[in-house]
Amino acid sequence: MEAKEEKEICNHPPDVISKLPDALISQILSYLPTKEAVRTSVLSDRWKSLWLLTPTLELASNEVQDYNAFVSIVDKSLGFCREEKSCLHKLKLLIIQKDENDPHCLTRWIDFVAKRKVKHIDVDCFLVRRELMEVMPLSLYVCETLLHLRLHRVVLGSFESVSLPCVKTMYLEQNVYANEKSLESLISSCPVLKDLIIVRMLGDNVKVLRVHSQSLTSVTIGFELGQSRMWFYRYNREILGLSVDAPRLKYLNFNDDVSRSQILSNFSPSVRVNLGGGYIPYFTDGNDLSKKLLVSSFFYAISRVTDLIISENTMRLISSCFKGEALPQLCNLSCLEANVCLIDVEILSRLFDSSPRLKSFVLNLTHPTVVDSDPTSFWFVPQCFFSSLEFVEIKCCYNGERVAMRLASYFAENSVALKKFVLRWTDHVLEEDSVLRDLHALSWRARTCEVEAFGPPKSGDSDLDLDLDSVQTVFRMSL
Repeated sequence: MEAKEEKEICNHPPDVISKLPDALISQILSYLPTKEAVRTSVLSDRWKSLWLLTPTLELASNEVQDYNAFVSIVDKSLGFCREEKSCLHKLKLLIIQKDENDPHCLTRWIDFVAKRKVKHIDVDCFLVRRELMEVMPLSLYVCETLLHLRLHRVVLGSFESVSLPCVKTMYLEQNVYANEKSLESLISSCPVLKDLIIVRMLGDNVKVLRVHSQSLTSVTIGFELGQSRMWFYRYNREILGLSVDAPRLKYLNFNDDVSRSQILSNFSPSVRVNLGGGYIPYFTDGNDLSKKLLVSSFFYAISRVTDLIISENTMRLISSCFKGEALPQLCNLSCLEANVCLIDVEILSRLFDSSPRLKSFVLNLTHPTVVDSDPTSFWFVPQCFFSSLEFVEIKCCYNGERVAMRLASYFAENSVALKKFVLRWTDHVLEEDSVLRDLHALSWRARTCEVEAFGPPKSGDSDLDLDLDSVQTVFRMSL
């Protein structure tokens, strides 16, 4: 009997965690989502309030029984902070209000944490209609401990002064502002701001978005149409504009931006510009001259950049605006990455011609459209092929192999300075003998060039040289 009791004791090791100090337990609980941390309150009387000691409150309204229960949990946590005079360092809330009768508590929650040395505020009011958006308190604009601020679908009203000396990242998505001047002031009043994301929407009270900052290194500009997509065609887009003045900028990303005019000034030529998303696909109003002027204006704005990424939709827009015509010059462009549909590859030769100093080119061939004719048969040889182009990489989709090989032939026969050529198949098994034979048989004009081919591993082959990073079959040769 005694042996049995001793065995049971051995099978139930002592509760070591409960013997730890409250401060250490709360630190452990801070690594859990708030929902999981709250569940520990049922373990014992001692654990009942330990979750309230955590410096992080991270909760979604759809994770609890109903919205009132969500409000109760947040109020209890903030109330404990008030009573114990403790600091909440991070507040992250996902609020999904489906009922207009749900209590509006966000304003007072933000006001409470902003006055108590919060460092991280992340508020996502998902699917909240405009008339239900809550106004941010004035205390938010003078929170001197705040490092990270993300606000999605709230109202940023008028304020007399802004003092956010520590904010390094600011994400403002689909908000409503008092006016464009207040948004400009909010951005420029963050002296150490590094990363800025702004997603605009119709009716945000901002006509011209002005981003003026001496500290910014990364800016992303987007526009969310949402359910207003069809109405947007009747919107007066002439009033939408963008002005960026950021001398330390390194990354500038456009994600479905629809500004009619862009002014980029006082920035380093080394900035990397990404024309992502659809960029200006909504300007297809039948006015080709208007579209052409728009694209030309933007090319002029980025004419000094050295690094450029262009999305497929933007390439298609450029192709439609400049059929058979020379493109605006990008005289300093050194690195170019382009996403091009197979049927639009003819634009590439003119893009090369507009980039006389191009050194590196990465091409992503998209859409498995079969192209029977040789897209390079009437291409001329641009200046950069003779003097500067050293690296070319082609990533082709399924059914794009024929076009990829024709492009490989074009680069091989005309690129004098080429040092490395890379060919990748992403969705098709490489035929080793065929690929190597075809690449080696090309008339390479460069004296020395390293050639690499990447493709998915063949099933059943274990002796292939595998690139473990990409898990692809790799073939290399030097000419």
